[in-house]
Amino acid sequence: MLRQICPLMVLLAVAALTAGSASAAQPTPTNSTPGAHPSPPSGDPLVAKGKGVEIRRSDLDKEVSAAKSQMLASGRPVKPDQIVAAERQVLEQLINVRLLESKATVADKGAGKDAALKRAVAAQTKLGSEVAYDAQLTLMGTTREAVLAKWTEAFTAEAVLKREFKVKITDQEARKFYDENPTQFEAPDAVRASHILLSTVDPKTGAALPPDQKAARRKEAEALLKRARAGEDFAKLARESSDDTVSKARGGEYTFAHGGMVPEVEAAAFAMSPNQIGDIVTSSYGYHIIKVSEKLPAHKVQFADAVAGIKDGLAQQAIEQQFPAYIATLRKEAGVEILDEKLKPKESGLEPIVAPEASSEKPGTKPAAK
Repeated sequence: MLRQICPLMVLLAVAALTAGSASAAQPTPTNSTPGAHPSPPSGDPLVAKGKGVEIRRSDLDKEVSAAKSQMLASGRPVKPDQIVAAERQVLEQLINVRLLESKATVADKGAGKDAALKRAVAAQTKLGSEVAYDAQLTLMGTTREAVLAKWTEAFTAEAVLKREFKVKITDQEARKFYDENPTQFEAPDAVRASHILLSTVDPKTGAALPPDQKAARRKEAEALLKRARAGEDFAKLARESSDDTVSKARGGEYTFAHGGMVPEVEAAAFAMSPNQIGDIVTSSYGYHIIKVSEKLPAHKVQFADAVAGIKDGLAQQAIEQQFPAYIATLRKEAGVEILDEKLKPKESGLEPIVAPEASSEKPGTKPAAK
């Protein structure tokens, strides 16, 4: 649901330091009242307007540029023929956010800020340190301030919807879901492992590198493997050399179950022993050097550890059911108009090109490309 109300939230690879989506461009302030800005230049036309909504071409361009940068950094460049569709989607999200912000109370804004701060702490914890957190943000071309602004924007919108829809999930409802869906809380056996990726894919086009460049990358991988097996710090090597922009800031580490990683890497990791550094693994993404840290047995997640996630999930379901009709009403009341003909919504049935909160997808996991 947040993908419908939060444009370009930074995709964090735990939350997950890369979500949902932003770039070095600072986010456009969306809590300003119309008319509070200096008069825009004549070359900056309105692309959408309505009561409490005024979006100019520069606003849209900034967010689309951020989205393109984020998609490129996650290994999924936006193709030229997808640009208009991406602009259309981002504009719809911007309109939704502006409309929801106009409904936000002081309490909603406070709840949004608190939730955003908690998300930032969780991201830092997952990555292991503030240094790793900042390094990942740098790789994604953004800053702490930009990430926090986007998360605050998203969680404020969510707070508005929870209040408007009177969504409150009780412990009893969460327990009922837990008891009635036991298979959803069976954690399969997993592996905690780190990898160094030397990519053989052009980051701009997604095409495979020519044979001579692949051969050079293979030699680099062989040299790194030799250093790792000689005792050099594996995490340090990953931070210095890996092309996996998501994991390198945390030393290349992932924890994954069967089906959660590209097949070649998964097969190698599950076949290895703890503390083992395997041979070079080749996938369609490049050359991987893998070190297994820990084998995690299958287990059932206890209710106390699952209850927060269950409540969030049930709340999201409740919001999703009511959101389309509610946002349609807000747009009608505000008299929202999209002024650029090519940006008006199209019925395509296609998957979104820009996914502001591809939350759990990590480069290296299916279907992402690392």
